[in-house]
Amino acid sequence: MQIFGVSFDTEAENKAFAEKLDFPFPLLCDTSRAMGLAYRACDSAADPYPNRITYVIGPEGEIQQAIETKDPGGQAAAILASL
Repeated sequence: MQIFGVSFDTEAENKAFAEKLDFPFPLLCDTSRAMGLAYRACDSAADPYPNRITYVIGPEGEIQQAIETKDPGGQAAAILASL
């Protein structure tokens, strides 16, 4: 299993944020909003922030689950409860 975070922030901003919070997983940059648009985490490339969505992507690349919430801890608990 691999976990990634994705943010619209720059590499320097993501690095500082990840170091401050001691993230245990990579935090990727999506400054162009291409991934956010593809995964429907935003409605337009002008959106300042993505929606908080957790995706479970299967080994064949298909989305198995998508959970949107304002509570990141709730996302993890909801996914774990459904497994």
